[in-house]
Amino acid sequence: MTPPDLSGRIALVTGASRGIGFFLARQMAAAGAHVVAVARTVGGLEELDDEIKAEAARTGKGSATLVPMNLADMEAIDRLGGAIHERWGKLDVLVANAGVLGTISPIGHVEAKTFEKVMTVNVTAVWRLIRSVDPLLKLSDAGRAILLSSGAAHSARAFWAPYAASKAAVEALGRSWADETKNSPLKVNSVNPGATRTAMRAQAVPGEDPMSLPHPSEVAAKILPLASPELTETGRIFDVPKGRFVSYRMPE
Repeated sequence: MTPPDLSGRIALVTGASRGIGFFLARQMAAAGAHVVAVARTVGGLEELDDEIKAEAARTGKGSATLVPMNLADMEAIDRLGGAIHERWGKLDVLVANAGVLGTISPIGHVEAKTFEKVMTVNVTAVWRLIRSVDPLLKLSDAGRAILLSSGAAHSARAFWAPYAASKAAVEALGRSWADETKNSPLKVNSVNPGATRTAMRAQAVPGEDPMSLPHPSEVAAKILPLASPELTETGRIFDVPKGRFVSYRMPE
């Protein structure tokens, strides 16, 4: 798919301090968007801002607002929606990218606090984010929501239970949201990025050669077109390794 023109559009990206979120935020800014970049790591956000400003100096495109925030803080998510409304009056793109892995272990060995953290960050925070910005996306002429999922949601491999369950839940949230809004300009899709050269992947599969995996900038470039105002798909999964929408369609 061709990179979209996002000139003048407001895009909220969580987990923007590293990995796929970092490069997707940078690429959205390069396409003309003003990026509201959310992450816990201030240093990573500042690095992102430096790169966006450097690109803007060359091309005149893109800018960012940095929001250091822990997505486990539900009231902060609510305040974020209010702040976006007060400043811009709408939101054009949501990228719910932030997530945690938890532990790779037998399900009976997973500690309660680990399971609860995975569900809080990967599921509850995504729902709270949707709840906070749904009205703002509906004020856009072409609202777009991109929810980061994983192949683990479908493979449900041994030892991956909490993470797999959390991503399956996110996909279910997205499908239901898409069905609710299918007769509106808002389009909601999930993404399976596939194995990517990220810190989370290294944590999950420590013996793997990271150079055998695509760089997060490559993966981000394939996700970027889902933010396009021209997109017509909704309620589906975009599979990055296959480079196309797969799995289900919304019912008629």
